[in-house]
Amino acid sequence: MRANSLGSLADKQIASQKILDFPDNRLLIDLCGEYDKHLAKLEQTTSVQIIRRGNELAVHGTCGAVREASAVLNELYQRLEGGRVIDAADFDRAVRALDEERDRNSTREAQLGSFEDGDTEIKTRKKNVEPRTSAQKDYVRALLRHELSFGIGPAGTGKTYLAVAVAVSKFISGEVDRIIFSRPAVEAGEKLGYLPGDMKEKVDPYMQPLYDALNDFLPARQLSRYIEEKRIEIAPLAFMRGRTFSHAFVVLDEAQNATSMQMKMFLTRLGEGSRMVITGDISQIDLPRGVASGLSEAEKLLKVIPEISFSHFTAKDVVRHKLVAAIIQAYDENPHLTSDNRNG
Repeated sequence: MRANSLGSLADKQIASQKILDFPDNRLLIDLCGEYDKHLAKLEQTTSVQIIRRGNELAVHGTCGAVREASAVLNELYQRLEGGRVIDAADFDRAVRALDEERDRNSTREAQLGSFEDGDTEIKTRKKNVEPRTSAQKDYVRALLRHELSFGIGPAGTGKTYLAVAVAVSKFISGEVDRIIFSRPAVEAGEKLGYLPGDMKEKVDPYMQPLYDALNDFLPARQLSRYIEEKRIEIAPLAFMRGRTFSHAFVVLDEAQNATSMQMKMFLTRLGEGSRMVITGDISQIDLPRGVASGLSEAEKLLKVIPEISFSHFTAKDVVRHKLVAAIIQAYDENPHLTSDNRNG
C-alpha cells in the first residue's frame, strides 16, 4: 500500500476516518486488485487515502468522500461474497455512479443497484432479506426514504426484524457510523432490582430480541467486536437521556411501553446524518393503568408532518406460524376482553 502523509488531512476540521472490516482475506485481496490497483483508482476518484491493515481498510478524507469510498468498497465486497467476480470495469461503473450521485445528490442505493423502488431486498453480511407482504415492502421503502419512521402493528409482522436488517445494511455500506438499539425496560410483574446479576445482566433479557436479529445478519465474532467497540449499542431507553445521535441508525423497539415524556426525549435525540425508526404494538401496552403510551400519543401528534412516515401492519402481515395470525385476529375482534392492556 502507498505510504501517504495524512498530516494535512488531520489538520482539517472536515477530515474523517472510517475503518472497514472484511472478514474473508481472500475476497479482500480480490477487492484491492493486483498491486492495490482498485484502491488506487478509488483514491484518485474520491480524493481519499486508503491504508490496508490486515483484514481492515482505513479510509481517510473528508466526511463525504469517506462515505462515498466506503459505500463502493462495501458494495463490491458484497458482490464477491455472493460468488461474483469484480474487475476494473466494475470499479469504473461504481466510480461513474459516484459522479452521477454528486450531480443530483441522491442516495447510494439507487446508484449501486440496492433498494430501488422496485427492489426492496436488504443485503447484510450473512444473508439477504426480502420483505414478503406489500405492507412490509412499503415499510422498507419508508425506512430508506425517511429520516424518521414508525412501524406500528402486531407481533410477528417483521417491524423490528426489517428495521434491524436495514440498519445493518446501512452500517456495513458506510452510510452510518454506528447502530443504536433501545427498548423500554418495562417491569412485567418482576422488579429489576430483584433479578440477579449486575445492570447489564438485568436488562439483557429485555434486549434479547435485538441480539437475535443481529445474529441473523452479522457473523458472531464480528458482532461481538462491534459491540465491544460501541459501534453497535443496545441499551434501555432510560440510558438515552442527554445523548445526541449523529451519523447513526437508531431503533426504538417496543415503543408502546414508552411514556409520553420518554418518547419526546428519544425523538429529540435525532442528530445530523442519522435515521430513526420507532416500532411497537399499541395492543400490547404494559404500562401501569392510567399511564398513556408515548407511541399512541406520538402517532396522533406527528402524523401531520409529511417528512415522518407511519407504516401500519395487520394480522395479514404476520410471517410467523399461521396460528399467530389467527390468534391476533381473534384478539382484535374482541377488544373488550383486552381493555386492561390498552392505556393510550
